Amino acid sequence: MIRSIDLNSDLGESYGPWPMGDDAAMLSIVTSANVACGGHASDPETMFRTLTLARDRGVIVGAHPGYADREGFGRRIIPMTPAEIGRMVAAQIGALQAVAALAGTTVRYVKPHGALGNLAADDRTVAEAITAAVRAISPDLVVLAISGTELEHAARAAAAQVVSEIFADRGYLSTGRLVPRSRPDAMIHDAKAAADRLLAFLDSGLMPVVDGDPIPLAAQSICVHGDGPVAVAMAGEIRARLSAAGVAIAPFLKG
Repeated sequence: MIRSIDLNSDLGESYGPWPMGDDAAMLSIVTSANVACGGHASDPETMFRTLTLARDRGVIVGAHPGYADREGFGRRIIPMTPAEIGRMVAAQIGALQAVAALAGTTVRYVKPHGALGNLAADDRTVAEAITAAVRAISPDLVVLAISGTELEHAARAAAAQVVSEIFADRGYLSTGRLVPRSRPDAMIHDAKAAADRLLAFLDSGLMPVVDGDPIPLAAQSICVHGDGPVAVAMAGEIRARLSAAGVAIAPFLKG
C-alpha cells in the first residue's frame, strides 16, 4: 500500500467580485495548491490572496494555466496551435511567478487546467509544447500530469521533473482518461465513496472505471476539485480517512 501521498486542489479561481470555492478552508486540508493564473479564472488580487494564504499555511504552490476563457471556465477547447499554447502557458506562469514574488512565496510546479489539461493528455504535440514552455522558464519547475497521459510521457521524454496525479472526485474510463463532464457519471459527489475508492487504489494500484475492469495507474498526488459545493467536506473526509488508514499526507515537493 502507498504510505504517503500529496493532496492538491485547484484554487484561486475567483474573479473580481465573483467568488469560487473556499480557498481558506481548502488550504487547511491540502498540501499543494494549483493556483489559477488569469486565464480561465483569477486576477492579480485573487492570486495574491491565495498565494499569501498558501504561504502562511505552508502549502506548496503551483501554476494552473488554462485557456483564456473565463465564460467557459477553461472547459472549452479554444483553437490554437501548439506554439501558441506554449506561449500562453508561459505568459500565465510568468504572471503567477511575479505575484508570488510579492507574496513571498515561490511557484514550484505547473498543472494545466480543464480542457487544456485534457487536450495535453491526448495530444503529444500540445503536451510537448507545454513541457517546453515549462522547461524554458525553469528546469526546476515540476510538471504535475494526469497519470498515464501524453503530458506525463512528454515530460519524462524531455527529462523534466514530473509527478503523476489521480482524481478523487472524477470518474475514469478504461482508457485512463477522465469521464467527460457532459456525462452524469463524470463526478463523484459522495465523500465516503470517493475515500473508499482511493483507499482501494492505494492498496492495489488499480483504479475502478465506468466501462470495464480496473486499470493500473501510478500516482504521487491526489486532486480534489476546489470549486464544488461539497469540495471542502470531500477533501476533509479524504484526508481523515487516509490518515486513519496510516497514509501520511505530505507534499510531493519539500518546502
